[in-house]
Amino acid sequence: MSDHEHHHERVDATVDDRAAWARRRREGIPTDENLLVVACMDERIPIEDALGIELGDAQVFRNAGGKVTDDVIRSAALTTNFFDTDEIIVINHTDCGMMSAPDKAVREGLEAQVGDLDGTDLDPALPALNIGDADLMDWVKMTDDIDEACAAQVAYLRESAFIPDDVTVTGYVYEVESGELRRPDERLAEAISERRD
Repeated sequence: MSDHEHHHERVDATVDDRAAWARRRREGIPTDENLLVVACMDERIPIEDALGIELGDAQVFRNAGGKVTDDVIRSAALTTNFFDTDEIIVINHTDCGMMSAPDKAVREGLEAQVGDLDGTDLDPALPALNIGDADLMDWVKMTDDIDEACAAQVAYLRESAFIPDDVTVTGYVYEVESGELRRPDERLAEAISERRD
């Protein structure tokens, strides 16, 4: 008998690893990093590469603008209270579509699509949930300044009663032009390109 590993042993190990990964919720196996990432749905943001993680290391919630909406709070509340998630990272980005269209154009486009906003449901599971007295743009949540927007999303999560106080919440801006993350309001290019008195 030789000392080499038989091919079926490598295959069996791979099958076992894949089965454990697929059953991780039933088996109580946490995500590798106990991390929830809230990010914009923009296809230019490579979440895993930007954070130095791999598929399976984190739960990722993407929406237009990487905004902390009621559904983000709902998802974050469930994962932090019941799935051992102890860290949330918000990733917003430069050249975001939520900054590119004028509010007027967005409002007119959505109103043309929907017609009567008063009778429009926001959540198909809760047909009585509609925009009510709020302005349409409050629901859309357009952004003027990506750094301010990122800091605000972090604050919304930190201040939510549904998120435990010991959960770490951090925000970053992904620069599509450099392919790197930075902290909000730390525009390095500006800091090193401007003359100081």
